[in-house]
Amino acid sequence: METTSSTPVTPLWDVFPQRTLEAVDIAVLVLYFVFVLAVGLWSMWKTQRSTVKGYFLAGGQMVWWPVGASLFASNVGSGHFIGLAGSGAASGIAATAYEWNGMFSVLVLAWLFLPIYIAAGVTTMPEYLQKRFGGKRIQMFLAILYLFIYIFTKISVDMYAGALFIQQALHWDLYIAVVGLLAITAVYTVAGGLAAVIYTDALQTFIMLIGAVTLMVFSFVEVGGLEGLQTKYFDAIPSSRKENSSCGLPRKDAFHIFRDPVNSDLPWPGVLVGMTIPSLWYWCTDQVIVQRSLAAKNLSHAKGGSLMTSYLKILPLFMMVMPGMISRILFPDLVACADAEICRKICGNPSGCSDIAYPKLVLELLPTGLRGLMMSVMIAALMSSLTSIFNSASTIFTMDLWKHFRPRCSEWELMIVGRVFVLLLTVVSILWIPLVQAGQGGQLFIYIQSISSYLQPPVAMVFILGCFWKRANEKGAFWGLVIGLLLGVIRLVLDFIYPEPQCGETDLRPGVVKYMHYLYFSMVLATISTLTVLVVSLLTEPPSEEMVRLTAKGTPSCSPPSCGSAGWSASSRAPRTRQRPNPSRSPGLVWRRSRW
Repeated sequence: METTSSTPVTPLWDVFPQRTLEAVDIAVLVLYFVFVLAVGLWSMWKTQRSTVKGYFLAGGQMVWWPVGASLFASNVGSGHFIGLAGSGAASGIAATAYEWNGMFSVLVLAWLFLPIYIAAGVTTMPEYLQKRFGGKRIQMFLAILYLFIYIFTKISVDMYAGALFIQQALHWDLYIAVVGLLAITAVYTVAGGLAAVIYTDALQTFIMLIGAVTLMVFSFVEVGGLEGLQTKYFDAIPSSRKENSSCGLPRKDAFHIFRDPVNSDLPWPGVLVGMTIPSLWYWCTDQVIVQRSLAAKNLSHAKGGSLMTSYLKILPLFMMVMPGMISRILFPDLVACADAEICRKICGNPSGCSDIAYPKLVLELLPTGLRGLMMSVMIAALMSSLTSIFNSASTIFTMDLWKHFRPRCSEWELMIVGRVFVLLLTVVSILWIPLVQAGQGGQLFIYIQSISSYLQPPVAMVFILGCFWKRANEKGAFWGLVIGLLLGVIRLVLDFIYPEPQCGETDLRPGVVKYMHYLYFSMVLATISTLTVLVVSLLTEPPSEEMVRLTAKGTPSCSPPSCGSAGWSASSRAPRTRQRPNPSRSPGLVWRRSRW
């Protein structure tokens, strides 16, 4: 039976009761930090970092498993644990579609896009478009856009999730904790470059998998396995909710990924098409991801890393989404609160408190010792994602912006600038803390997430057409970017002006915001950007033959043993030499790289 909330029932407001860390938990945390620093320092001395390629591309010497682990760790930040578990608690398993879409997209990177990038001999994604289309305006435009997305969305999302766990769940002083974490990450990120980031990411991935699987087992045991989850989830209704209202009720389609195309939160046409476009942008054109694949020692190892990541992307459904749903079952009055005032008292957010689902599980279910392990997992997720952003953002700033203003600068100068920019980003992350704290009580986090959704489709389509359509030229690509991003910004501003109403309130938003789901808008935006590139390119002069050679049709086919060296040379004009097969080695592709 439903109860009314005229006199609200007050749940336990102390959502995260004060817990003093036991000696075992502290020992686990200390051991974790020692391991991270040890791996970071070891990788600094193991790899060459005195050249631009050695610092920004790890010398092109990475084998498949650190590449795959780093791809996974860079993707699965603290925002993943908090956000996916929260989505599972609020609406079921549909958010898994983002993860499984990534399984496909990361393979597209390795088999279709990566051979083109490495044949062009590029270090950054804006640099590829500069070589493909010529001119400087697209490179500069895209470099600034990427830095904007990194600083104002990715860093803030991870800082939000990390702050939620550190401040509310652990009762640590936020500034001291974050400054300490960033100081540790800055040591090996600044000194060791991409190699140190990749090797520490591999360790972080191992820790995240162990901890998340452990919590998953405890969670499923608590509710009686998968059958218990399917049965009890629909009974996870808060005791305080409005009568004759759907607020607080679990979705009937909670265990469906493909949902109604008109009235659902994730319509299935949008999942299949609209979600794929930003996914291709992220996995195939984002500097953070592509830079790790370019660090592989050859194309076979790059493909192996992508394949490993694709398999690992199966796990978030079971490690994050379903534990979030279990958290709703165990703590319905807190995680599934439906009254705005009660939610504000619980977590400071009147729209709902599903974000506390994962931290609540960690502190309530796990025994002493394992709590320390899961604290290490959340810290590892925060550190791995931030270091990846730091390294890739400094690469873009150094190679695309600094070299533009100082084209004759030395390698030593580039190395110094890259390191200083990492320190600058560290300071920016600390300065973000007050804004993150202020935004936890409102919808700032949701708004910041939406920035990427409205800016990614035009960039994705320009890359796709640039890589696979020989006739695309600089004018078409530029105007496709400008018009697409202009429309995306307009929709973004409308979302700021007309926020989504809370449950039970009348929706007074204009039709273009109210009825066009953001995944459908992604499809419209991609279509408009594509048509703009097609029309403008056909009406203007074709690209030169040298630029056409940087497309899929212009890239020489790879066949052993001559394939691969082109990709890891700094320039397609650099001399390439074959190396005679060594019978003592494996019979795979053998390459000899030309000097960078």
